[in-house]
Amino acid sequence: MTDLRQTIEMPKTPMPVVIFGAGSIVTDAHLPAYRELGIPVAGIFDPDTAKAQKVASGADTQAFNTVEEAAGQNGVVFDLAVPPAAIVGVLEALPDGAIALIQKPLGSNLAEADRIISVLRRKKIKAAVNFQLRFAPNSLALKDAVAQGLLGDIVDFDAWLALDTPWHLWEFLANLPRVEILLHSIHYLDFVRDLLGNPKGIHARTLGHPSSSISNTRSAMMLDYSDQIRCNLSINHNHAFGRKFQACEFRICGTKGAAYMKLGVNLDYPKGEPDELWLNTDGEWRQVELVGDWFIAAFKGRFAQLQRFACGLDADLEGSAEDAWHTMALVEAAYESSAQPMHPIKEAPNA
Repeated sequence: MTDLRQTIEMPKTPMPVVIFGAGSIVTDAHLPAYRELGIPVAGIFDPDTAKAQKVASGADTQAFNTVEEAAGQNGVVFDLAVPPAAIVGVLEALPDGAIALIQKPLGSNLAEADRIISVLRRKKIKAAVNFQLRFAPNSLALKDAVAQGLLGDIVDFDAWLALDTPWHLWEFLANLPRVEILLHSIHYLDFVRDLLGNPKGIHARTLGHPSSSISNTRSAMMLDYSDQIRCNLSINHNHAFGRKFQACEFRICGTKGAAYMKLGVNLDYPKGEPDELWLNTDGEWRQVELVGDWFIAAFKGRFAQLQRFACGLDADLEGSAEDAWHTMALVEAAYESSAQPMHPIKEAPNA
């Protein structure tokens, strides 16, 4: 278990990055990850010029004045850390054949994802989507254990989240019709797809909470993997009763063994707790020593694989936009399912 893969090896000479967006995801995750990986940042653009200049100054780089100026840089990877509504406009400005990273989600709905994919194909842009959970050290190690057959065939996947998420940190969420699945649990759905493949269908219900003004903060989802695999996700962001029984964890069971994953960043967010991975392959639970946590090690894994592709070291782009479309299709199906009534229960016959 000490030899399980947890990281993605960086190229010796990475390509510089041009960043679109100067929000908290850039300052808290992207820039620190680039700095630790030794990836040079060629510059930053944001419609808020003052914000761009402040962030660029802190990163020892330049702030571009226009989208066109940023998109006109040569020999770079473009990082689109922008809201879903801005993705297409930035893509249209990029040169044909560019290499890009797109912040999740891939649009606000499946129709927007379709439009983004259309632009990428027309302009021959090779793009990945920043569903970085699949690159977290415990995720990579788990997938390596599964690939080695240590767990046998996967038969159960359970995600259990009981959190007190500080939604007030993201003011833009207040009026959005889609929040919990599209902007949070989409990471878990993408991870499930990466581990188990595409499901055949989904039953879902997402709803709000009396204490919250956010449209939906709690979800229950069951994915259809036929008769072999049972897959359930239970997510509650309103478990505001102290840390003792809060949780953010996955349980994965196979025919030969089992795994337990803890995602610590969501516990006491944004400070978080350390991630964990435990494996049971011989009747005994053993903890895997991890080299980092989801935030920010997963970003480093995502960026490193994109750099490997850009430098020609990897033939395939893992977590590509084409692959991410299927995650968006699963999200759309979840919302469609949630909008439908559940199967009715027959009433008792009249006496």
